[in-house]
Amino acid sequence: MDELYSLTCGQIRKLYNSNKVSPAEVAESVLKRIDAVDGKIGALVNVNKDSIKSQLLSIKDKKNGAFYGIPVVIKDNICVKGEGTTCASLILKDFRPPYSATVIERLRQEGAVLIGKANMDEFAFGSSCETSCYGPTKNPWDLNRIPGGSSGGSAASVCADETIAALGSDTGGSIRQPASLCGVVGLKPTYGRVSRYGLIAFASSLDQIGPITKNIEDAAILMNVIAGYDPKDSTSAKIPVPDYTKSLVNDVKGLKIGIPKEYFVEGLDREVEAAVKEAIKKLESLGARCDEVSLPHTRYAVSAYYIIAPAEASSNLARFDGVRYGLRSRGPKAANQHLIDMYKETRAEGFGNEAKRRIILGTYVLSSGYYDAYYLKALKVRTKIKEDLDNVFKEFDCVLTPTSPTPAFKIGEKLNDPLSMYLSDIFTIPVNLAGIPAISMPCGFTAGGLPAGLQLMAKPFGEETLFKVAYTYEQNTQWHKRKPRL
Repeated sequence: MDELYSLTCGQIRKLYNSNKVSPAEVAESVLKRIDAVDGKIGALVNVNKDSIKSQLLSIKDKKNGAFYGIPVVIKDNICVKGEGTTCASLILKDFRPPYSATVIERLRQEGAVLIGKANMDEFAFGSSCETSCYGPTKNPWDLNRIPGGSSGGSAASVCADETIAALGSDTGGSIRQPASLCGVVGLKPTYGRVSRYGLIAFASSLDQIGPITKNIEDAAILMNVIAGYDPKDSTSAKIPVPDYTKSLVNDVKGLKIGIPKEYFVEGLDREVEAAVKEAIKKLESLGARCDEVSLPHTRYAVSAYYIIAPAEASSNLARFDGVRYGLRSRGPKAANQHLIDMYKETRAEGFGNEAKRRIILGTYVLSSGYYDAYYLKALKVRTKIKEDLDNVFKEFDCVLTPTSPTPAFKIGEKLNDPLSMYLSDIFTIPVNLAGIPAISMPCGFTAGGLPAGLQLMAKPFGEETLFKVAYTYEQNTQWHKRKPRL
């Protein structure tokens, strides 16, 4: 038998059903793996071994739970009661939430074992997992390269078998882009499908929690656990949740897949483009019909996003002022002068450069005299992007694109070039602006051994279609079975 840490959720559930292993043995295997490899990768910021022991005792009566005994890593911006939740920022140093996010409650109800917290870009501001106060996470395929971001720790931990599954959050591609660069599966659900209660907000109209897993089946199983209406979240959709595992059918005959020409342009890495085009051919050989479509407003997506997202972030991060929780500056100005000085000192000490950049940018575009010129115009562009996709989904079941324009780049390569970094999300951002679901999965490797990912998009609440197409592709390829050597 393979090492337990290397198995999928589906495989472990079968072992439990036949009484061949116990949750304690699986947890022990995962913890040994973390001890062996996380020193190289830096995927996790906290592993609470005492908590794991108590969790194993508490799940004994939950053997019928959908996630019984399955180790899960949680991104560090999702609240777990009593456990450090810092958004990888000094300003939330030592913060321990008095409540748990809805997704955490649902995982626990189904018997999951929470292993620890995953590293991330500070407040989810980034595409490389380099802006964390804990230091960067490294890509398991090449330790000199980034794992993607902002859910880089979640993706790297799944890739390196430090967990069986993980939760991330996706505001502009922060689940899908690191999933692509680490060669794993990442799903951004429809806006409102998964509760955001307990997710520390970046941009409230864009954020979504979603699964990062080793294969498509595990993503469907995890979505069954976390999806559904939540009265604690005013943006939660009161729409019945199907059993996503029933969509795992190896059949795409007759499905129509749109291939937007705007995604195959200058700047797309040749090896990534070749891998995605091979994936298109594979789906066609399996009976799908793939035709070119146009999403003309895609070119404005990055510009619109980097007005809307920082605007919402500047508002959401105003609460971190040193008064109620988290860091409070003890500097001379903060201690001896006006309250405003304490605010300034605290925020200057607590926020990193990228967080400051986005707060300043967001405050600027919302300021008097610039609101109409920037923010209002960006909202209109957002509507146009959604209309483009709505029109395509009138004829097509889903849309297929590359997930990231390039493979993983080297650590430090783009850290001082914000514009270049922001363009890493060019293929994922339209999904968040439109509020639709999308999934990323591995579709090949470059000559240098780095993963390439393909992205599938569907209409709102069309996750079942995504699972069907993705599962069919996965069952007829071997990319998801490759593992990095660590």
